[in-house]
Amino acid sequence: MRANSLRTLRTVARCCRVPALVPRTSKFGVRWLSSDREERQWSTPLAKMLGEAITTTGPISVAAYMRQCLTAPEGGYYTRQTTDGDQFGAKGDFITSPEISQVFGEMVGLWLYTEWLAQGKKDKVQIIEVGPGRGTLMDDVLRTISNFKSFGRSIEAIYLVEASPHLRKQQAKLLCGTEELKQVDIGESAPCKYLPSCDVNWCEDIRLIPKEATSTPLILAHEFFDALPIHIFQNVAGSNIPASSTIMTPTGPIKPKHGPQAPKNQWHELVVSPTPPPDLPFQSEPEKTHTSTANPPPPDFELTISKSPTPHSLYLPQTSPRYKALATTPDAIIEISPESLSYISDFAVRIGGPNTTDTEGKPHTPSGAALILDYGPLATIPANTLRGIRHHAPCSPFITPGLVDLSADVDFLGLAEGAIKASPSVEVHGPVEQAFFLNTMGIKERAERLIKAAGQGSGDAEGKDEDETVKRLETGWKRLVDRGPTGMGRIYKAMAIVPYVPGKGARRPVGFGGDVVA
Repeated sequence: MRANSLRTLRTVARCCRVPALVPRTSKFGVRWLSSDREERQWSTPLAKMLGEAITTTGPISVAAYMRQCLTAPEGGYYTRQTTDGDQFGAKGDFITSPEISQVFGEMVGLWLYTEWLAQGKKDKVQIIEVGPGRGTLMDDVLRTISNFKSFGRSIEAIYLVEASPHLRKQQAKLLCGTEELKQVDIGESAPCKYLPSCDVNWCEDIRLIPKEATSTPLILAHEFFDALPIHIFQNVAGSNIPASSTIMTPTGPIKPKHGPQAPKNQWHELVVSPTPPPDLPFQSEPEKTHTSTANPPPPDFELTISKSPTPHSLYLPQTSPRYKALATTPDAIIEISPESLSYISDFAVRIGGPNTTDTEGKPHTPSGAALILDYGPLATIPANTLRGIRHHAPCSPFITPGLVDLSADVDFLGLAEGAIKASPSVEVHGPVEQAFFLNTMGIKERAERLIKAAGQGSGDAEGKDEDETVKRLETGWKRLVDRGPTGMGRIYKAMAIVPYVPGKGARRPVGFGGDVVA
């Protein structure tokens, strides 16, 4: 479970002997341009590719580093072909909530059903999941939905946004009973085994999924936003911009209008650079006690502070009053994910519409819902949260690129701001702790029914299996709602986006303080 990895990079540093968010300005272009560079031993082929590219062009943003490590076509964590299973589950690197207990997916499926009821039983429903993993959550959701016949008949299509061909095959086998996928306009497709009247469709980008004014989108994002790339900025006191500074951006160069600026607080981006090769001199730091029994390899990369502003440091910290409020706080660190804001804006526009009419001049009636389940603070801006995890243990995010899962805390309040800004016809509920969401959805009652059914077997041979099933069900659902300091019920949060209907007042969804309505 990624949420149970160490909460800050400083903690990771103590375990891995690497500096974390204690960046230093590197004399890039001097330290690495050595004749010994070609003989450096990189930990993975992806590390070699990244290291050589950075040496040629300069340090890269944390977002660019994360994107390559997670989704590079060759060697990315989620896109590589594994030989010993996949990244999920007890044999992988982390366990997600649907893998712990089937009741988690059942509660999510039930939530979709309650939203369908509350919005008048729409007859053209799209179910969309971004980042579906092995398909476990969607499998439990569709199995639950199939028990509500009228709801099942209203679903016209299921869409999974998945970049990995390997994971697509696993999802297809679970949801469709086949690995043979048909090529369609947006990607691939196969008939759903739970709802024979509709297909499961796969695509690599949510923008490929059609936005239809007459369709009702029900969107799921479970442990998706935590894996989207982030930019990290540090407020540097006494910073100044040289007169010659020219920042290249996609829309053209940016140059200060008034020459050198007086030293002041300025956002500088933290960027990724290669660590010095082992045989080159390095500015030593105090030795840190290594508390882990493992012997991790030395990191291939490290964080450094950019000496001058980058396009992202000039723009992103100005996009929210929350960031601007920290502009005069020396050494403040903020993490911003533009891709997260892009996805949440897409969700909001699908549900509420960008304005009162669509492109053909027809009225857009707000409908649909999005349910986001992930980990992060309730209201504060994430800082120092970039982390790596391998074999269920925390590690530096800069070792063995492509073999380590990378994630960062989700800025839920930032997502809420982005959704409301993208569409005037949506409202946001939450975030609330996962324990509150699941308990109000009835997870305890559902688990008790399953436990009772599992314990009503007969015969000694079956009794042992029944005891194991009961124990697994009991420990599973309690783990999902555990509110201990590192419990999933406290660390994970739930947030919902639903239509805003003027004149009717806010309607709290089920799981967020509301009741079932029809």
